[in-house]
Parts: sequence; structure tokens; C-alpha cells
Amino acid sequence: MSRSGLAAANQRGYVLVVDDDELFVASVCTLLDAAGYRSVAAATGEEALRIAREQTPAVVLLDIQLPKLNGYEVCRALREEFGRTLAVAFVSGTRTEPVDVSSGLHVGADDYLVKPCDPSELVARVAALMRRVQPNGANHRNLTTREVEVLRLLSDGLEQKAIAGRLSISPKTVAIHIEHILGKLHVHSRAQAVAVAYREDLR
Repeated sequence: MSRSGLAAANQRGYVLVVDDDELFVASVCTLLDAAGYRSVAAATGEEALRIAREQTPAVVLLDIQLPKLNGYEVCRALREEFGRTLAVAFVSGTRTEPVDVSSGLHVGADDYLVKPCDPSELVARVAALMRRVQPNGANHRNLTTREVEVLRLLSDGLEQKAIAGRLSISPKTVAIHIEHILGKLHVHSRAQAVAVAYREDLR
């Protein structure tokens, strides 16, 4: 990809392709790269979550049958941690019945594609998913939508357990969000994060 094309792809976010089928992943990444999207591959659910936590993707193409963590579990984890900051589409060659599609959408996916995928349709679906999300976070500090929600509740004086109850997530997940917030704001305490939030109007 040219430097200008890469810059454009980085600006609008990247696509995380999660599948243990190496040939499928290679073909999809090549297709997306040719269409001007930056793509990153993961072969397991654990690897996908690690990559997503390091740099939130705009779109995740997610196989259901994965080693250890399956696609449903990965989708739930992504939704719990990132809310609707990113878009998730299941891509499956084995779970192709209407009930499978319904199940995938029920656990939080935005779309469902059946293998083998028509290349032009896949690119069109990715483009549509890209339009649904705001890549690279909710503000100039690169906080995700969920992190902004946590920061607002911290600013309102809520403790970790209360925030978990308000957002219907686990206290452990709240702790992870707070850790990410401190890192992105380059501060060392919750009080400092709240001060930055008020000073820079991140609330």
C-alpha cells in the first residue's frame, strides 16, 4: 500500500481478522489491503483480545470456531470492554443456518457472513461496518466510548463496584478500563485522571 493509502487506512481504523484458517486469513487480508484497509490477523481468541486491547480496531471479522475461546466468547468480551466503539461481523463456513445467524446477532455481532464470501460483498460489508463506528476512540486522547463512560462515572465520584453495577460489567473489567485510562492520559492515579477530564473537558 502507498504511504498516502496507509495514512488513510490508519485514519479510518483497521480491520482485525480472527480465524485459524491461514489461507482464508491471507486471502481476506490481501483483499482488504487492496481495497485500502489496514488489516491485522489473529489465529486465536486470546490473541484477538490482546491485539484489540493494545489498539482498538474499527472492525473485527470473527470466526466462530476458534481454539479455546470461541467466537461467541470473544464477541461478548469485546462488547463488554469496548461497547459499540468497534463493529463485529461473524464469518463462518460451518454455522450457516438461520438459527446460527440469529445466535450470532443475539450475542452482539453487527453482521454475519457465510464462507465462502464473495470478495466484493465482503469489502462492501466492511465499508458499511466502518461507517457505523467512529475509529480510534471517542476523543483526542484516544479513549474508547466505554472508557469515556467509566471516566465520567469516576468524575461523578463513583467507586469501582458502583461503576460496574451502573454499566452492567464486572469490577475486573472496570479495573482494566481504569488502567487503560490512566495510561492514555499519562497519569498515575484516578484523582489525576479526573482532574485531566475536567481540565480538558473529556467528560
